[in-house]
Amino acid sequence: MMHPNIIFPPDISSIEMKYMKDKIFIDTNLLVYYISDDIKKKKIVHELLLSDAEIIISSQVISEFISVCLKKLKLPKHKTLSYAEEFIDIFSVTPINLEVVSKALSLVKKNNFSIWDSLIVSSALHAECKILYTEDMQHGQIIAKKLRIINPFE
Repeated sequence: MMHPNIIFPPDISSIEMKYMKDKIFIDTNLLVYYISDDIKKKKIVHELLLSDAEIIISSQVISEFISVCLKKLKLPKHKTLSYAEEFIDIFSVTPINLEVVSKALSLVKKNNFSIWDSLIVSSALHAECKILYTEDMQHGQIIAKKLRIINPFE
């Protein structure tokens, strides 16, 4: 169920949904575009959020979102925390636990990802997502024969 405070563009219902109806993981950068002034990217993120897919984020994504909003975007703390609380209410949130960290470390070695990207990928795998939406990794890459990396802006 969509949170009543989230406002989508009025013409969003006319946009053809082209995203898989499965478990999908949303990276931090997409949540930042959700609140940004970049109309094109914001619209794409809105489409993703309106899909029938179960949307998964991790505790890391929430933490990074808060950090970006406060430090880079200079949003007021109350507004930043309000967005974070909405995301927690709306999406499934997976924690960063020892299993996720261990898998992330192996991803760093095997795929040469940063530890932060590896934690995102590991969280998506742990949550059994089919797709990870991000603009930070190689578009189309498949990880562990289970998870496809998609840059929705390509």
